[in-house]
Amino acid sequence: MFEYKVIPAPSRGSKAKGVKGTQARFANTLQTLMNELGADGWEYQRADTLPVEERQGLTGKATSYQNMLVFRRALNSETEPQSQVAALIEDQTEIVEDDSIAAELQEEALPAEPAPDVNEPDEQTADELAKNAKARVDETLKAEPFAFPWDKRAKPAKSNDEDAKLPAE
Repeated sequence: MFEYKVIPAPSRGSKAKGVKGTQARFANTLQTLMNELGADGWEYQRADTLPVEERQGLTGKATSYQNMLVFRRALNSETEPQSQVAALIEDQTEIVEDDSIAAELQEEALPAEPAPDVNEPDEQTADELAKNAKARVDETLKAEPFAFPWDKRAKPAKSNDEDAKLPAE
């Protein structure tokens, strides 16, 4: 779990000894701000530009964009439950030193009967399998075509070539 802190980004750089130029002053201001918050445990995440609706005049509204800096830090409650869970897990683990118990656990893990081999045919010869497959293919070819439920549209009847050449009125 984290907590977040969002602050407005500075709009101008502040003067400092040995820092000259607009870019250097602005960078120094950001650096100072980030170091101060970092000392309190805040980690810089990102800068966002978000729209803000402001009043303009008596009844008007205007949208402006504000630059925001997003910081986060971990909550203290996050570390405590993890250590408690780790301690509970350690308490629940047991070391099995007795060979008879280990052998019983292995027997329980193994299946009682081996699974049948899928690759072995069920007492049918290759000729019988081929005949059965051919019969299934023939059945499929003789069957009526399957119509999907969503394809139940009325299909246009076939017309003569003369009807197709006439323009629609």
